[in-house]
Amino acid sequence: MAKQKVLVSACLIGMNCKYNQKNNLNPSIVDFLKDKEVILICPEVMGGLLIPRLKSEIKDNKVINELGDDVTNYFELGANKALDLALKEKVTLAILKEKSPSCGTKFSYDGTFSNKLVNKPGVFTKKLMDHSIKILTENDFNGGNKK
Repeated sequence: MAKQKVLVSACLIGMNCKYNQKNNLNPSIVDFLKDKEVILICPEVMGGLLIPRLKSEIKDNKVINELGDDVTNYFELGANKALDLALKEKVTLAILKEKSPSCGTKFSYDGTFSNKLVNKPGVFTKKLMDHSIKILTENDFNGGNKK
């Protein structure tokens, strides 16, 4: 039987691809993925942004960095590449980093760089929601294993 294909935010399994060159390693997710085929993504890097990079947030349907530069095109390009990969690989599940301007599912930061959250998905997640791929975040794993 073929292994389930799971698309995963690379930072959640320990890759240092966050804006600050760090990661969001989640051992529960790593454990969950042991018997799965894992497809790692970082839409921001896929879109051409460097590591490290300036922190970015969504404001008025644009992605801006902390200097006020519009970096929406990088986020859109990366989101499209990640979506193409998800569809090509026929993934059935995505595990994404909550609060990310790319991968946030329920929440993202409001664009004021003041740690204020709003109920708005990230650029990639918004595109992924148009397809029948189940989306989980690290918050779904902190209370126990998800099958």
